[in-house]
Amino acid sequence: MKILSALLLGFVKLYQYGISPYTPASCRYHPTCSQYASEAIVTHGALQGGWLALKRLSRCHPWGGHGFDPVPEPSGCDHHHDCEATNNR
Repeated sequence: MKILSALLLGFVKLYQYGISPYTPASCRYHPTCSQYASEAIVTHGALQGGWLALKRLSRCHPWGGHGFDPVPEPSGCDHHHDCEATNNR
């Protein structure tokens, strides 16, 4: 699964550095969708993180939401510092 995560993160980086600088800034959420995708993949792995990223992208349209929308903590985590060992996959 690490290969799939690396591949997905590579696509996100390609977008961030190769495509995004040439498009107008129109982010509705913080963090941006690409930042969210990177964090979700690192935190939750390729499958669940990728699914979270797709769900976030589906909400990013003129009639969707806006504002602060962080990546959810892994299930079973009450505090961020308790989950660091789980997040470092």
